[in-house]
Amino acid sequence: MRSLYVKFVVITIGIMILSGILAFVISNTYYQQKLKPYNNQKNTKIALEMVSFVEEHPSINLKEYFENLSAIGYQIYLLENSGDESYFGASFRNKMLPASTKEHVLNGNVYHGILHFPKETFVTGFFANELKNTIGVPLKHDEKSYALFIRPDIKLLFNEMHILFGWLFALMITLSIVMVVVSAKYLVKPISKLTVATKSLSKGNFNVELDINRGDELGELSHSFLHMSRKLEQSDEMRKEFISNISHDIQSPLSNIKGYTNLLEKESLNSKEKTHYISIINGEISRLSTLTKQLLLLASLDRDEEVLKKKPFNIAQQIKELVRNYQWLINEKGIMLRYSLPDTEYIGDPSLLNTVWDNLLTNAIKYNKPNGSIEISIEEREKSLFITFEDTGIGMNNKELERIFDRFYRADIARSRTVEGTGLGLSIVATIVELHGGHTDVNSKENQGTTFVVELPIG
Repeated sequence: MRSLYVKFVVITIGIMILSGILAFVISNTYYQQKLKPYNNQKNTKIALEMVSFVEEHPSINLKEYFENLSAIGYQIYLLENSGDESYFGASFRNKMLPASTKEHVLNGNVYHGILHFPKETFVTGFFANELKNTIGVPLKHDEKSYALFIRPDIKLLFNEMHILFGWLFALMITLSIVMVVVSAKYLVKPISKLTVATKSLSKGNFNVELDINRGDELGELSHSFLHMSRKLEQSDEMRKEFISNISHDIQSPLSNIKGYTNLLEKESLNSKEKTHYISIINGEISRLSTLTKQLLLLASLDRDEEVLKKKPFNIAQQIKELVRNYQWLINEKGIMLRYSLPDTEYIGDPSLLNTVWDNLLTNAIKYNKPNGSIEISIEEREKSLFITFEDTGIGMNNKELERIFDRFYRADIARSRTVEGTGLGLSIVATIVELHGGHTDVNSKENQGTTFVVELPIG
C-alpha cells in the first residue's frame, strides 16, 4: 500500500508540474499574441508624448526632465546626432544597439524594439533589460536632433511585487506538496485498513473493523467489504455445518448397514429375522441413494443454467399426476387433500419442476398431523404463476423459517420426531425456482401449519 501512496503523491505532483508548464506555455502564447503588441503600442504612445512635451517647452532642461522621468520608472537612452549619448535611470544590462537602428531613428522614424524583440518566453521578452528591447522615437530640441530610446524600469516598478510574488509562488508549491502528501495519506489509510482486513479474512478471522461512516466511495467500499465479510462468515459456518450434517447423514445409514450385516452373520437367525434385517439394510441403501442423487442434482444446479431443458407443458396435469402417485400415502395418514388446478401451460423444465412439486407435496405429507389437510392451487396474476401448497402440519417458528432453505438444515421439531429426510429438499426447491427466474415464499406458524408459494414468471 506504500507503493500506492507513493504513486498517488508522484502522480499528483506530476500533474501540478505539467499544469504549471501548460499554464506557462499558454500564458507565453497570450503574451506574444496580445500583450506584447499592446505593450509596444502603449510605450510608443508614452515616448511620443515625452517628445511632444519637450517640443512644446523649448526652454526645458533635457537632462533634468529625463532624470525626473527615470526616477518615476523609466530607463532612457538619449543619442544626439553629433554622437553624444546619455543614459538616465537604471543601467541597461546590454547596451548593444545596431548603428543602423540609431540612424533610422535620427532620420525621423520610430523604432519598435519591444514588438520585434526575439519571440522567446515572455519572461525574456518582458523583463529583458537590453537596449534593443526599447521604443525609439526622434526628438528635436534647441535646433538639435536626437534619438530617444525608452523602456519601463521593471525592477523599479515591480521590485517589491516580484519578491512578493516569488514568495507566494514558492509557498504555494510547498504548501501544495505538503497538502498532497497529507491528503494522500488520508485517502490511502482506509485502503490500507482494507488490505489488513483482507489478510485477516484470508486467515479465517472474520471479525474486522472498518470505518463505514465516511460519505464517499471509500465508505461505501468499506460497507460492502463488511457485508462481504459477514456473508463469508455465514458461508464458512454453513460449510462447517454442511460437512457435519453430510458426515452424520452418511455415517448413520452406513453404521446401520454394518450393524445389521454383522447380525446377518449369526447362524441362529430365523428367516423372519433375516428378512427384517435385509429390509432395513435395503432401506438404508435407498436413503443413501436418495442423498447422493440430491447432492448430484444440487451440484448440477449450482454449475449454471444450462441444466435447464425448457419446453411447454401443463403444470396442473403434472401436479395431478403426482397427487395420484401419493394417494396411498395420503389415505394412509387420513389426510384430506383439496386442489384447484386449472389447466395451465408453462414453458420450463418439466423434470426439475416436478422435483419441486414432489418435494413440497412430500413435506406437506410428512410433517402433517394425522387427519390433517393439504390444499394445492394454481393462480395466474399479472405476469406470474403462483403455485401454493398449504398444510395443517407441525409448522415452524421464525428462527427456523430464516434457515428453511439452507442445505442440510432440518428444523429441530422435525428431527425430534425422527421424520426421515436429508435436509436438501427445500434447498433444491429454491434453487430450481430461482433458475426459472422465480421466487419461493414460505409462511408458517408453529403447530398450525405451513404455506409454500412458488412464483414463476410467465414468458
